[in-house]
Amino acid sequence: MSFEIRKIATYRETTYIEGGKQGERPVTMLGVAAVIANPWHGRGFVEDLAPEIRNGCSDLGQRIVELVLKEIDGDTIEAYGKAAVVGADGEIEHASAIIHTLRFGNHYRDAVGAKSYLSFTNKRGAPGTSIQIPMMHKHDEGFRSHYITLEMRIEDAPRHDEIVVALGAADGGRLHPRIGNRYQDLQELAAEAARDGNDD
Repeated sequence: MSFEIRKIATYRETTYIEGGKQGERPVTMLGVAAVIANPWHGRGFVEDLAPEIRNGCSDLGQRIVELVLKEIDGDTIEAYGKAAVVGADGEIEHASAIIHTLRFGNHYRDAVGAKSYLSFTNKRGAPGTSIQIPMMHKHDEGFRSHYITLEMRIEDAPRHDEIVVALGAADGGRLHPRIGNRYQDLQELAAEAARDGNDD
C-alpha cells in the first residue's frame, strides 16, 4: 500500500553571480517534495512503525526520484540531500521513519550512482514552514564545496495530519568555494602537530 499523496511541489533556482562575481558556470538547485497523509495520524502512540515503512517508503522514494530526474539530468547531479517535515499532530519520528530507511534512499543513490549518505533534516512544522534540504557531494562527503542548502516552502503544507517529504539535487557546489576540504584540514593539523612535537 503506497502513501496517499495530496500534492507534489517543485522548486528550482539557478545562481549566476555570488559575492558580486560571475561564476565559472551557473549552478542549479532543485527540490521536489511530496505532501503525504501521515499514515500514523490519529492512532495514538504506535510502537511499531515498520509495517508502513515496508509498505510505502520504497514506492514513495521511487516516485520522487522519477520526478527529480524529469527536472534535471541525473548525470549532471553532483550534490544531493533529503528532508521531511511532519505536521503538528505527528511525531518527528514519523518524519524520520519515511526518509531514514534504505527502502526510501537507495532509489536516489542508485539512480545517480552515489556513494555518500544522503544529508538530511527532519522536523515539525506548520503550513508554509521552511523546508531546508542540506546537500553534499554525492561521492565524497569531505568536499565542502558542495555543502549547500536548498530552501523551499509550500504554503498549505504540512497540514496537522501530513508529512512533507523532499529530495534535493544540485548540478554543482557553491559558486566560489574558498574554504578547502576536510582532507586539507587533516593534513594541516597533522603537520602542525608534528611541528609542535618537534619543538618540545
